[in-house]
Amino acid sequence: MHPAGCRSILLYDDAVDMRKSFEGLSALVEAAFPGTLLTGSLFLFLNRRRNLIKVLFWDGDGFVIWYKRLEQGTFPDCFAGRRELTRQQYVLLLEGIVPKRLSRRFSL
Repeated sequence: MHPAGCRSILLYDDAVDMRKSFEGLSALVEAAFPGTLLTGSLFLFLNRRRNLIKVLFWDGDGFVIWYKRLEQGTFPDCFAGRRELTRQQYVLLLEGIVPKRLSRRFSL
């Protein structure tokens, strides 16, 4: 769920009604991240219970939505307050892994 051409991974910080589709999610992106909708970024949306996630992506000629529902548990909230995630944080979020620290061990 991470396209090769993805520019950035942006997390919408409020709970979202998961009945929203392309138009509704696009409107939320335009309000929260003006001018970024068609840049090739991934936009992540979680519901209030944090057991559903939708990912909106512009692939060059149309929008794609990925949707994941957890059968048990919830997505971690350790990334709350962050608007942009690294690729590693994105994978941890999708896998439900709660890191003990959110910084790199070694700088590159």
